[in-house]
Amino acid sequence: MKYDRNKALLQTEMEGVPQPRRGKVRDIYDMGDSLLFVASDRISAFDVVMPNGIPGKGRVLTGLSLFWFDLMKWMPNHLITADVSKYPDKLRKYSKDLDGRSMLVKKAKPLAIECIVRGYITGSGWKDYQKTGAVCGIPLRKGYRQAEKLDEDLFTPSTKAELGTHDENISIEKARETVGAEFADKAKALSLKVYSTAADYAKTKGIILADTKFEFGVLNDDLILIDEVLTPDSSRFWPAEQYKIGGSPPSLDKQFVRDYLESLNWDKTPPAPELPDNIVMKTRDKYLDAYRKITGKSL
Repeated sequence: MKYDRNKALLQTEMEGVPQPRRGKVRDIYDMGDSLLFVASDRISAFDVVMPNGIPGKGRVLTGLSLFWFDLMKWMPNHLITADVSKYPDKLRKYSKDLDGRSMLVKKAKPLAIECIVRGYITGSGWKDYQKTGAVCGIPLRKGYRQAEKLDEDLFTPSTKAELGTHDENISIEKARETVGAEFADKAKALSLKVYSTAADYAKTKGIILADTKFEFGVLNDDLILIDEVLTPDSSRFWPAEQYKIGGSPPSLDKQFVRDYLESLNWDKTPPAPELPDNIVMKTRDKYLDAYRKITGKSL
């Protein structure tokens, strides 16, 4: 296990287990009839992985994903178990490291699009609207202000970026061409339903779910939720008491890191700059606060 100076887990390796496929955040181990997802503390922004991490971030991502999977049992997902005592024997000696930041999941074929739902006009959607009067090619009425609630939630799919490359927004027509009309239309319907269910719940906890990103996989010819879901890495969480229209609201998510990076003279390509300790710790606090507010528990 490789940690940085702030004790953020940057990389996992387990003797006797084949080398994992490393994503931006997760190390994914092929266990034969299942996959082991290990959430590191790596953090990416603008599709580039930072050289240092956020201590405990992987535990927040795993804990929140498990919470939402449980809350929305009606939506099939890839989880088999997060109980390390039920993992294969060869993983037992790593139980302490894996506990709280890993999941044993079903093997599914990832859908080749990312499924983004926007309930508010912010981020890249706001920039797009200012330039074109549309968001990802979807025309909107005039007069929206930054961070305002949209008249209706928008489904705006994108391509999946490889490490060091950027996602590209695509139309629903292009999504149908990419994954097939049936899967694209079903992914849209499920994404909107999961988002609205989560947004309604979050509101009861004083959190506005501004937008989020889902990933789906195909298992037995049907769609299931895979990867993480509704975390500060994949969503914008705004504390309701601090929400104001007309600017970028304070958030409990990765936007804090993006805002810091936007203040630098960095072209958003590798190598990424190292995050200062104060940015690391403030980000950690935001992630932990999001977890506490949503789940009612502390890590």
